[in-house]
Amino acid sequence: MDALPPLNAVRTFEAAGRLASISEAAAELCVTPSAVSRQIRLLEEHLGRKLFYRQHRAIVLTPTGKQYLSDVAKSLVALRRATSVAMKPQRQATFTIRAPHSVAMRWLLPELAKFRSAHPDIDVKLHTSLTPPDFECEDLDAGVVLGRGDWKGVLSYMLLRNELIPVCSPEKGRTLRTPKDLAGETLLHVFGRPDDWTAWLRAAKVKGIDIERGMKYESSALAYEAALEGYGVAIAQKGLIDRDLREGRLVAPFDVTVDLGNYTYYFVLPPDGYKRRSAALATFRRWVRSVSLQA
Repeated sequence: MDALPPLNAVRTFEAAGRLASISEAAAELCVTPSAVSRQIRLLEEHLGRKLFYRQHRAIVLTPTGKQYLSDVAKSLVALRRATSVAMKPQRQATFTIRAPHSVAMRWLLPELAKFRSAHPDIDVKLHTSLTPPDFECEDLDAGVVLGRGDWKGVLSYMLLRNELIPVCSPEKGRTLRTPKDLAGETLLHVFGRPDDWTAWLRAAKVKGIDIERGMKYESSALAYEAALEGYGVAIAQKGLIDRDLREGRLVAPFDVTVDLGNYTYYFVLPPDGYKRRSAALATFRRWVRSVSLQA
């Protein structure tokens, strides 16, 4: 028997396993749930193994299914990557980056514009998400991740220092004399960085301020926009709002800065050998190093 499985069944199994749902896999693949079930049964018959436990309105991967999904996901990424390369003109290279929304909007976009101007023959795709990249299972060439730069199996380069300062509109800044004045202000928070205000207030030696109150936002970019509109005081990463400070749209009313050291944003790249070597890939990787603080 040919060991190569029916590829449509494999694609269907990957979607169902990843989503843990027959109906969601059907919606993603634009087929009916019964068609998904048929393809999964076909694959199970080919393998001679059960891939899912069927439960009431749910499916759960068997141990064999879990391992097979992990292997299949990597193979499909490689297949998509190879197909993308084969379909593109030889002279045009495309690299894909994923970054948190705030870093993408306030730091990465201007840098990518410079890169594109210098290398018009290289395309870059930018996606935004907080999810760390999985280079084995996703078609990504680089990612921006918050952490300490000690991830195994990847190359990492520090992008900016994680210096925290409160910022607000110039009008609101005129009413703030000392950090204690924050007691009467609306604090602007970010879901993914819940400890920033705590760290700054501790460094400023300010007590008695309820850091749970205020407005909470999904991204730093939204918090900064709220500060620009005068809705409150945001705790900001200085490297992301330097331009606003220089041009006077935001002000830092206090002279206390908290540097979180190596806990900051990093460019991460897969190790050498991830893709076939090319002049475009070498250019892209040199650019990543050139815009980092560790260059």
